[in-house]
Amino acid sequence: MQIPLSDRLSQVEEYFFSKKLREVAKLNADGKEVINLGLGNPDLPPSGVTTATLSRFAQEPNCHGYQPYNGTPMFRRALADWYKRIYAVDLDYESEVLPLLGSKEGIFFVSLAFLNPGDEVLVPDPGYPSYAAVTRLVGAVPVAYDLREEENWSIDLDALRQLDLERVKMMWANFPNMPTGATSTLRGLAELVAFARANNILLCHDNPYSLILNSTPPLSILRVEGGMQCAIEFNSLSKSHNMAGWRLGMALGRGDYLKALLTVQSNMASGKFLPMQLAAVEALKNSDEWHREQNEIYRARRRKICKLMDLLECRYEADRPGLFVWAKVPDRVTDIFKFLDDLLYGAHIFLTPGAIFGRNGERFIRSSLCVSSEQIELAIKRVHEYLNR
Repeated sequence: MQIPLSDRLSQVEEYFFSKKLREVAKLNADGKEVINLGLGNPDLPPSGVTTATLSRFAQEPNCHGYQPYNGTPMFRRALADWYKRIYAVDLDYESEVLPLLGSKEGIFFVSLAFLNPGDEVLVPDPGYPSYAAVTRLVGAVPVAYDLREEENWSIDLDALRQLDLERVKMMWANFPNMPTGATSTLRGLAELVAFARANNILLCHDNPYSLILNSTPPLSILRVEGGMQCAIEFNSLSKSHNMAGWRLGMALGRGDYLKALLTVQSNMASGKFLPMQLAAVEALKNSDEWHREQNEIYRARRRKICKLMDLLECRYEADRPGLFVWAKVPDRVTDIFKFLDDLLYGAHIFLTPGAIFGRNGERFIRSSLCVSSEQIELAIKRVHEYLNR
């Protein structure tokens, strides 16, 4: 007996990292000790007060029940205060802040809340694969728009205006960008908002990297005039506060938009564990000095990753924000997947192919900064030995 799968599964494949990490796990089981430079999975701990708060409240007998679907008022107020302090954006914590189980959950919820079969969604190329995958899962149609190396990976709004936008209902943007590390400006975000409003498009801005190695003040699209009318911003504590496994993210924007997300959320998920919300309140108070210390560690690691890229004869921008180095492979490499598999099986180093982020990433690879400096130095040693066999 074979139960047929749903038609929607024919529109997507298993997530690249879900498949590739099984290969890495097998190599590790065979004693190869792969150095994983592929994932943006912070290896540093949250602040001490964050983990202490979690531990303290996890021992309280009255902290283990169901919680409000939209998070506790204390957590929502802390998120609003954080946005005021970091991004200079005023939000009503009662209606304009919605906690999520990580911002990835928000990609699914906003798509279910706003998209009908046949609607079109503008997704960046290169860009986070979940934007297009979730669009397909809900029966809508992803329309890739180009981010190009020669244009510094910025959005070409003139090119977008030449498209048939009649069926476009939503657009994804992401600055600082993953995977390229490209940034925008308030003027650039304002132009993006104007484009969305002129074409009646819901603009979804994904903003988890603005506190990591960013030499400019962190920006929110909600700070732009008109942003609250047409945009929802997604953010997360995963990268900026070393809390990826905690699954604490947020959607921010107009109250009626977030109410639509809450309608979906309340039918698919329950509230977040109360001790984690209480700990997150403390994490959101982390000092500027705490963030500077994290960035100093990442900055030192980035310098070492750049040495690894030099060894592989790759070209890169050395001062991009975020948790990655985005590098272009030399012209002599004709098959990048084979190039990376040779490194995985020959030197036991895992790097991410840029092609998984879109056609414009095909000549690139991505390396994470979420590995200790000692491990990066070992990776350099292994690659040097591999290349000189």
